[in-house]
Amino acid sequence: MKKKVILWIALLLVGATATKAQTSEPDYDEKYATELVKAGTAAPDFKMNTPDGKAIQLSEFAKGKTVVLDFWASWCPDCRKDAPEVVRMYEKYRQHGIEFIGISMDTNVEAWKMAIEKFGISYPQVSELKKFKETDISKAYGVKWIPSMVVVGPDGQVKLSTVMLNKVDKYLNELTTGAN
Repeated sequence: MKKKVILWIALLLVGATATKAQTSEPDYDEKYATELVKAGTAAPDFKMNTPDGKAIQLSEFAKGKTVVLDFWASWCPDCRKDAPEVVRMYEKYRQHGIEFIGISMDTNVEAWKMAIEKFGISYPQVSELKKFKETDISKAYGVKWIPSMVVVGPDGQVKLSTVMLNKVDKYLNELTTGAN
């Protein structure tokens, strides 16, 4: 009888461990966000054009606001997969005064425009229209992987840098609800 109880407890422990391993998402930041700008540093300023040629400068756009920088591209499978969730977050948090800027790594303006339309992206979009690794913005922000996101606070300081949408959502939720 004692052996059955011990075996039963062991099976419960193994089952609980296996369930935890299956439900917890790996921290991809440890692999893909190692060079992103760090929280507590000044967000590098930039000036880039929208698809219609209008210039947006971060320091002017972000004055006194929290801004989420969404690094993505129309050709990126993970970016396309995440796009609906990023749009959902924008819709949820913009009513709290949080802005988003999409920073595209596209080189083809037509493909970029088509993706904006396809995903219903209504927040501002900018790009250098250069290859990803050749962009000044990816160098300035340490972006080696897309999608990546950087949250800039009203003080111009980086608050969060990640490749994980759930971390941005959690941070913005805590920011807007006052939860810690």
